[in-house]
Amino acid sequence: MKKIIILLFIFSPFVVLSQQQITLKEAIDMALKNNFDIQIARNNATISEINNSFGMAGGLPNVNISTADNQSYYNLNQKLSNGSEINKNNVGSNTLNAGISAGMTLFNGFKVMATKERLNLLQKQSDVLLNQQIQNTIASVMVKYYDIIRQQSYLKIIQASLEVSKQKLEIVTQRQNVGMANDADLMQTQIDVNAGEQSLNAQQIIIEQAKTDLLQLMGVNNYYTPTIRDTIIPDKSIQLDSILIFLKQNPQYLSSEYLININEQLVKEISSQRYPTVKINTGYSYNLSQSDAGQYLYNKNFGPYVGATLQIPIYNGNIYKNQRESALINVDNARLQNESLLHLLTASTMKTFKSYSNALKQIVSQQNNQELAARLVALSLKKFQMNQATIIDVKAAQASFEASGYNLINLQYAAKIAEIELRRLTFGIVY
Repeated sequence: MKKIIILLFIFSPFVVLSQQQITLKEAIDMALKNNFDIQIARNNATISEINNSFGMAGGLPNVNISTADNQSYYNLNQKLSNGSEINKNNVGSNTLNAGISAGMTLFNGFKVMATKERLNLLQKQSDVLLNQQIQNTIASVMVKYYDIIRQQSYLKIIQASLEVSKQKLEIVTQRQNVGMANDADLMQTQIDVNAGEQSLNAQQIIIEQAKTDLLQLMGVNNYYTPTIRDTIIPDKSIQLDSILIFLKQNPQYLSSEYLININEQLVKEISSQRYPTVKINTGYSYNLSQSDAGQYLYNKNFGPYVGATLQIPIYNGNIYKNQRESALINVDNARLQNESLLHLLTASTMKTFKSYSNALKQIVSQQNNQELAARLVALSLKKFQMNQATIIDVKAAQASFEASGYNLINLQYAAKIAEIELRRLTFGIVY
């Protein structure tokens, strides 16, 4: 009886033999290091950082070296102004061109500045998206980690109830040996033991599968069966007002704000096409032509050059105008999406906080119910041993104990999951 009471009152997670014990922090640290989605987001952020330069925005000079050497053969028929004629077949000719050139845009309607600012915003947006993926990964690992604890707690309840069933079977067997129990009671208690063992085996499989899912989130290469020793303790200090105040720090919301600014810069880039463009170019060229026959047998010129180009747009079929109007609509759509997202996040926060506060309120009373149910099982089993209660009485007490235990675990888990989601919404997951 002492063993039964201990099993019923000690409500700690079930522990199995395994290769390695892991904590929540270790699981999260490994996921942050190995998770594929984070690695992809980090690479995207690196790409945005690389692209964020004046060169990509078109603000730096272009320098090129070019060379060409052409050999040709042709039939020549020339008549010169002095009356002489040249007729020759299979004339060889060689032309060599080489040079270095440089060009730079001096003004193009401030497009370079607008493009550079857009690249800055894209880099910041990529950083926010990386942080969002990190927070999502942390939340996913925490949810799965605490789900394993929940499943292990289920297993503890099943094990305690199975121990009660075994005690019933032992009592009935002893009674039958002295002729005080019938076969029906023996068969029923044996059925209860068999059902409990099946539930225990099924629950162990569920735990193993949940651990595999956790290892997948962690990005491990070699799967094993980890040991998790922990409890579910919800944080009771979260306040709705503080969550709503920091809701605009949500990475998804920040990303949508950056999207508005990015579209505004695109409007400036398109608008710049209506302004004149001024470019300068300079370089050094070398040209050499040689021919076996003709008016020029040898021609060579080389030297530096410098020039400027002015281009003034007049009319292009209203393409710029239509592009600008479309870009302005995209800005308006981005603002609408931003407002819609804020409403969605606010509604999600309100619903999640209600689930969180409701679970916290019920946990205290459910803990009392679970303790009462455990005491009821112990009392019913004791009365059954004294032949003052039936198998049905003990089985009903077991059912109450299991139901109250499951409800308590589910409330603790629901409160913890809501807590994780509330912190994720405000970009403040603590582990």
